[in-house]
Amino acid sequence: MVLKIFFPQCCNKADSGLLVGRWIPGQNSAVVLAVIHYPFIPGQVKQYIHQMRGQSGVDLTVLGSWSMPKEGQEGMESFLRDLSTIFPQGQWLQLSREMGKIGFGCHVLTRDQNGKLLQQEKELKEDGGGEKGEGKKGGKGGEGKKGGTKKGGGEKKGEEKKVEGEKGGGEKDKVIFIHYEQRKVMLSQLHPVENGVPDPQTESQLPQVFGTVCQSEPLFFLDKYDDSPVKLTHWQSEGREGSIIVELMKQASTPVCLLTTWILTLWTSLCSSRILNVRPVRFISSKLSTCVQLSYRTEHLQTVCSPTRATAHNHFMRKANISVSFFVDVCLGLLLVWWMYRENRIGKLANTLVPAADHVAKELEELLQWLMGAPAGLKMNRALDQVLGRFFLYHIHLWISYIHLMSPFVEMILWYVGLSACLGLTFALSLLSDITALLTFHIYCFYVYGARLYCMTVYGLSSLWRLFRGKKWNVLRQRVDSCSYDLDQLFIGTLLFTILLFLLPTTALYYLVFTLLRLVVVMVQGVVHLSVDFINSFPLFAMGLRLFRSYRLAEGVKFRVLCEEPGTPLHLMMDINPLKVSSVVQTYKTPTYSCYPKDSWLALCKKLFLGELIYPWRHKTTKID
Repeated sequence: MVLKIFFPQCCNKADSGLLVGRWIPGQNSAVVLAVIHYPFIPGQVKQYIHQMRGQSGVDLTVLGSWSMPKEGQEGMESFLRDLSTIFPQGQWLQLSREMGKIGFGCHVLTRDQNGKLLQQEKELKEDGGGEKGEGKKGGKGGEGKKGGTKKGGGEKKGEEKKVEGEKGGGEKDKVIFIHYEQRKVMLSQLHPVENGVPDPQTESQLPQVFGTVCQSEPLFFLDKYDDSPVKLTHWQSEGREGSIIVELMKQASTPVCLLTTWILTLWTSLCSSRILNVRPVRFISSKLSTCVQLSYRTEHLQTVCSPTRATAHNHFMRKANISVSFFVDVCLGLLLVWWMYRENRIGKLANTLVPAADHVAKELEELLQWLMGAPAGLKMNRALDQVLGRFFLYHIHLWISYIHLMSPFVEMILWYVGLSACLGLTFALSLLSDITALLTFHIYCFYVYGARLYCMTVYGLSSLWRLFRGKKWNVLRQRVDSCSYDLDQLFIGTLLFTILLFLLPTTALYYLVFTLLRLVVVMVQGVVHLSVDFINSFPLFAMGLRLFRSYRLAEGVKFRVLCEEPGTPLHLMMDINPLKVSSVVQTYKTPTYSCYPKDSWLALCKKLFLGELIYPWRHKTTKID
């Protein structure tokens, strides 16, 4: 069998002592976490390991001994070997480095259920990052006799094993040392592999290795500056990794979160009052992009300022992504405010807005005059054409009067609206969408009138066409049934069908023109809504981790061969595979509210052909990921 030992690189030059780690259950593998330096008291070591078990929840144990040759410590290896009686284990790993060499050797001691040493040794030597295997057999303190042994690392304590070395067998056990960077493994989060066929055994083992190192974080809090009788070597043994700025932010975040929570509570109670829950107010607020964005940011702040600590990785990443997104949003909004108020661009925008609205109204008048004539040489129904044209022209005159009535207050309105960008760029974009909808309200009215008239014509023609074929629509069963009509019904149906058929080109032309204008407005609002949703949902924090600390989001691992020589065991280096960018966005993007009804292109074309209304409003009940 193959015994895999996961060994941290930071312990390669540690002083002599004991190996602290964990045997992975169900796997013939061991994870080394730290080295306890000599001198030490075994009772204090047992007490310390018991304390770390309670804090981390990991079944920590003494895996074996580590011997680093030094002057005056020639008998250290045998002393550490004798400690296996104080720390009884099913298997005892004895790692040692040789004087003047970079490599180190490994002995595996195995005991039976009575605690008697049955077999030992599988000496592995590595030179320049590799190891060499050599099988020996012998008892404790006895003479060694060459021969292979057959061991299964990770077996239960008390299981009897046969020593093939006594029979003169030459088969050698395989031991693989897998070096890993302890800091990266502890800080990384392992994700399932996509679009691959991974090894089931490796996939079940890696999460246990990563989880063991991650949950053993309390073990890494003890450094060489602490006044403790136990001294360890691990990735933080030279000093804890930390930042004064981060610690100050943690201390200041508590009162800030309490104040923000109190303000949000007042705001939520105000929004839930009966005055604002009147049906017309609730309907209008659900259609305004600004109100939807305000409620969305309120929900975000409640999530970030929640007193519940983020223990799960997904919860932490959600809070971090929302915090970074909100911070970037506010910074972009302040930058927009600085740009707008720097050179009186608000006044210039107000002076340009009213003439632009007049120009649009003038172009619409010319378009209606063209439709009231013979557009593109088409023969229109003159009576209906004149009625529709004058009706729409009257609406345009009303709109122009409304714009000129509001023109003295436009600059003041824009000045206060610009200040809303201090709440974030998304608020400014939401206000832009609402202002666009308000300035093009007359186009929306034209579209609704034309769509309703065209829809009535189409459905009337379809109903009369079924009348000719002796059919009718059964409303209760939602199907077409046969029906017999008398002569008067057929005569009236023929007259109505003829009238609607000859009026269809006129209504269809008006509907087509105003639908195209409406689609232009919808496209502009759609771009604005998509920009807002992109800022709200894009996982900026996760993407930053992927770009600058890719090991934090791991999709798997890859192994590099450090040493592969004939007659020597394999020596590997475990590197972390970062998660793909597309997987990062798909996994950690913040759920948002859809900007549009989730209709397919076929359903959208069907609605346009039948004259059904298309609304670009946000639907707050439709929450998508």
